[in-house]
Amino acid sequence: MASEPIYRINFLNQGQVYEIFARHVFQSDLWGFLEVEEFLFGERSQMIVDPAEEKLKNEFADIKRSFIPMQSIIRIDEVEKEGAGKITEAKGGNVSPFPFPSMVGGKPSTD
Repeated sequence: MASEPIYRINFLNQGQVYEIFARHVFQSDLWGFLEVEEFLFGERSQMIVDPAEEKLKNEFADIKRSFIPMQSIIRIDEVEKEGAGKITEAKGGNVSPFPFPSMVGGKPSTD
């Protein structure tokens, strides 16, 4: 039997690029959101602790499921094994959120 897939999800959050690993990724019932469940973090078998991964692990420590806006998603990859999650500063250039029209009264605004 094949093991469950592992997904690497890159997304923008407050000017930073997050890279997380999870077992389940799917479109949410909440319109415009992606659901991510069963976060994976590296094992503590090494003596060296990566502060960036620890920060990410602490941020998602008590979270069962996360809802990420679709326009924040940069990339999702199915990978062979989990890696170290990280948070990096978003550099100007080709990484920016996808623009969506503003909604006024349930209809797109023409401003």
